[in-house]
This record gives sequence, C-alpha cells and structure tokens, in this order.
Amino acid sequence: MSDDGVSAVINLMGTIVGSEGGTLELIEASGSKLRVRYKKGTNEECPECVPSHEMVQQMMVASLKMHAPEISVLELI
Repeated sequence: MSDDGVSAVINLMGTIVGSEGGTLELIEASGSKLRVRYKKGTNEECPECVPSHEMVQQMMVASLKMHAPEISVLELI
C-alpha cells in the first residue's frame, strides 16, 4: 500500500473539511481497505458549505484512484 498516497489524500481532504471545522482521522489501513472517521464541521452562515459524508466519500474515492489506486474500499464513518 502506498502510505504516501494515502497520507496525501487524507492531508488534502483534511484541509478541505478543516476549512469548515471538520476533521478526518485514519482509523485503519489494511490491504485494499481504508477506514476513515469524518467529523463534520459547522458553518452557521453557510450550512451548505460544509461537505456531507457523501461528498467527502466521493472526493476521497476520486483522489485515492489517482494517489493510491491499490485502495479499492473506502469506509467513511
């Protein structure tokens, strides 16, 4: 597994969700599976600006295909 690729995706996505007060935490990386905890942030002035779990999942899957293609399963909890 490409630890650098996984780290790059988590760092990139962490910056994106962090701009709205959210966090990403790597729970487990084994074989082709990645488990990540997403704590959604809040933005009272722009609630629609806070990425949903589905949006984060989609963006992470797309990024993983480029940076860590060996990851075929992303479990976002």
